[in-house]
Amino acid sequence: MNSKVIGLDIGGANTKLASSDGALVELHYLPLWKNTRLPEVLKEIAQKLQPEKVAVVMTGELADCFENKEQGIYFIKEAVDLAFSSSKVSYVNNMGRFQRGTDSLRELAAANWAASARLVGTEIGDCIFVDVGSTTSDIIPIVSGEHKAGMTDFERLSRSELVYAGTLRTNLAVLLDKVQLENGLCRTSSELFATTADAYLLLGKIDEDMYTCETADGAGRSKMDAMRRIARLVCADLSEIKEEELLEIACQVKKKQVSTLVEAISEVANRNGLNRIVAAGLGEFLIQEAAEILGFEFISVSCHWGEKISKVFPAYAAARMLDV
Repeated sequence: MNSKVIGLDIGGANTKLASSDGALVELHYLPLWKNTRLPEVLKEIAQKLQPEKVAVVMTGELADCFENKEQGIYFIKEAVDLAFSSSKVSYVNNMGRFQRGTDSLRELAAANWAASARLVGTEIGDCIFVDVGSTTSDIIPIVSGEHKAGMTDFERLSRSELVYAGTLRTNLAVLLDKVQLENGLCRTSSELFATTADAYLLLGKIDEDMYTCETADGAGRSKMDAMRRIARLVCADLSEIKEEELLEIACQVKKKQVSTLVEAISEVANRNGLNRIVAAGLGEFLIQEAAEILGFEFISVSCHWGEKISKVFPAYAAARMLDV
């Protein structure tokens, strides 16, 4: 493996980087829908690392600053090709293969999971690859080394191969329309008052350093800040609701997210005859609970390749594909 071969996973919120030898891992919060610094940061990476080869996967083309996916792909490709010599850059498509000149540009859209599936299929074999990141959850069936998932996010949503909920950026009101409190059920407010990052920070599943996205109110990332945001979910402040009840709300968030994963994984498993899960991402702890409920064999990418690699697995997988 070579530290001069790197993979980039360019998402709507985060750009992740890994070298093919796993020695280098970086995560940059670069929301594309804002005045993004993606082109500048890519140039800084190119100057700092001077890689020999660059493998790229992307999901950021769906950001609502673009009129359509093609416009998003062109923007990302231009930023990458300007930062690195285009002769050094290879793009992974939704079949987990490098794009050829005759391939459709749209095949690059939302293809980061396909790179991951290619590596998992080669090194581990038949399984359901589940990656719970900051924003979404990929649930990818792999049979005989090939993924059997839909080719677009639109298709995968309809097949339960994509669940649009993650460990950091998901609005709690999307997951829970009611919560159980000491005095009974309480409806939640549909504002963006708190996110899953607040719940998992409160539960100790992530720490402040792992809280890499913006907070809902622009305030801090302490547990007190998180409690204040979660209180707003039920239109309360910290003088009106007990800490124990806020912890209970956080537990209900986790329970709901796990049950959603169980439902989706079960559907994918039944359709493909699979009962083994390979788990990656910041939300490995959620996937492990889902696997235990289902009674499936569980393999952790953190244990197999390393905890840091798990959090940037598509970038690492893309780099590994190129370093052959």
